[in-house]
Amino acid sequence: MVRVVRIEQTGGPEVMQLQDIALDAPGAGMVTVRNHSIGLNYIDTYHRSGLYPLPLPTGLGLEGAGEVTAVGDGADLQVGDRVAYCSAGFGAYSESINLPAQRLVRIPEGISYDQAAASLLKGQTAEYLIQRTYPLRSGETCLFHAAAGGVGLLFGQWAASIGATAIGTVSSAEKAQLAKDHGYAHVINYSEENVLDRVMDITGGEKLPVVYDGVGKDTFFLSLDCLRPRGLMVSFGNASGAPEPLDLQELSNRGSLFITRPTMLSYTATPDELRQSSDDLFAKILCADIRVEINQRYALADVQQAHRDLQARKTTGSTVLVP
Repeated sequence: MVRVVRIEQTGGPEVMQLQDIALDAPGAGMVTVRNHSIGLNYIDTYHRSGLYPLPLPTGLGLEGAGEVTAVGDGADLQVGDRVAYCSAGFGAYSESINLPAQRLVRIPEGISYDQAAASLLKGQTAEYLIQRTYPLRSGETCLFHAAAGGVGLLFGQWAASIGATAIGTVSSAEKAQLAKDHGYAHVINYSEENVLDRVMDITGGEKLPVVYDGVGKDTFFLSLDCLRPRGLMVSFGNASGAPEPLDLQELSNRGSLFITRPTMLSYTATPDELRQSSDDLFAKILCADIRVEINQRYALADVQQAHRDLQARKTTGSTVLVP
């Protein structure tokens, strides 16, 4: 028997329940992974609340790292391999889980289970945002909302490592300092400053070629306003809720803007894309361009409190659940 977190219905953190289940042997192309560390991500709250609907009942969690303990026919892994995953299916909130081998990546020497579980989803998100959604170049300036969050802290370091100038928004002086310590050249405390005015000041009135917005409803039109003509709005999350439906005339009025709504699965759709993305992330960590800071740890049994703290913005950096 293994302990897993499941939901029978959508709702608040209280709908998550710890259960004991029997785990089948892995089928063809599958392996069993004993989780050593589990990543906590904001998207998990979307699945739990029903904002991103899943068939019920279901397990939760996308990201984890652990050891292969059983291998099904045709799976290209071995018992004892150290692996991580973030786009292999749902149910990472568990002691052990069966997963398709092709959606796992090997963890290189020098990176711990905690580091892998705390960074893979957030770091691969930063990778595709910077390298492929809008290929950010040295000397360019961009805006990233929620700079002190898990993706934000990795994004700031990655942008700085390639010579880009990142502007971050945060909600407090403490988070502003955290963002500055993680590569942001400019940090705007939106509790005290007008974001658009500061962007205009920083850019000399030219605005920006790209804005990365994982907040959603609260910042959506502000992000559009910060773009120069033909700029790109990258809307990759809805931490404050889903934005209202967009009248395309809003893009025309602001100067022929572009907008995209990327997802991790689209950018790691093939095994080669998945492994190239993780290889690039792990290389950044190993050469110290990116440091992974795990600022919160919760026992798997305390997952409800972990979700409450995450949604109350009481967490910074990365958080892991310990099976």
